[in-house]
Amino acid sequence: MSIPPAGKSAGLSVFFPAYNDSGTIASMVIRAVQVASVLTPDYEVIIVDDGSVDATAEIADELARTYSHVRVVHHPRNRGYGGALQSGFRSATKDLVFYTDGDAQYDPAELPALWTSMTTGVDLVNGYKISRADPWHRVLIGRLYHHIVSLLFGLQVRDVDCDFRLMRRTVFERIDLRKTSGVICLEMMKKIQDAGFTIVEVPVHHYHRAFGRSQFFNFSRIFRTGVDVLFLWFDLVVRQRHLRTPAVRPAKAGGGVDPNARRT
Repeated sequence: MSIPPAGKSAGLSVFFPAYNDSGTIASMVIRAVQVASVLTPDYEVIIVDDGSVDATAEIADELARTYSHVRVVHHPRNRGYGGALQSGFRSATKDLVFYTDGDAQYDPAELPALWTSMTTGVDLVNGYKISRADPWHRVLIGRLYHHIVSLLFGLQVRDVDCDFRLMRRTVFERIDLRKTSGVICLEMMKKIQDAGFTIVEVPVHHYHRAFGRSQFFNFSRIFRTGVDVLFLWFDLVVRQRHLRTPAVRPAKAGGGVDPNARRT
């Protein structure tokens, strides 16, 4: 099977933020090892155990003992989804970094679709859900959230919350992530867009949750997220403090989403 254009020379870090994902993390990691080994011989798979209280930590350690390319980052206590993502990005050592959640609502087998879209000049390949496989109320809330934050933050991506992304590690020489909640995805996409990075979008499948339950969809969490979004809007849109940070490398002219780069 031919896998252009990132090819055999690019290193790949795969990581999974995992919280109480004992029923799915093993299959996700094994699938990631199989897929990554086809894409490049220079790869690593990282499990970020975010203070799980089930058997996730023990399973992760066993996977690391079984597979030489797998290692584990343990959080002694839960730091939140944003905290897990920050640990994953800091722990990644390869040129390209891919992450998705450990709950198996996305399939690592679709990583090659992102890999082949990572051409010269592309900084981030962002997945977008073909169809969201969730109860109707979650679909409705998700759509409302996307439209509201797209309007508030001027986002040009079609799915800000699709956690199936492949990016160049050098992106983090330009942006600094601070949020520890799920709002980190909004923070990340806004800062990447404002920094002028080139984004390509690729459709991916979204699957029903087979194990556990969402940590997000309850009233108190939604309320806190709303407050967090407002504080983030004030920081990134009103104050624009991130735009005054000295750049490590110049932003690309005309950056943002390439309207001709979407894959169907």
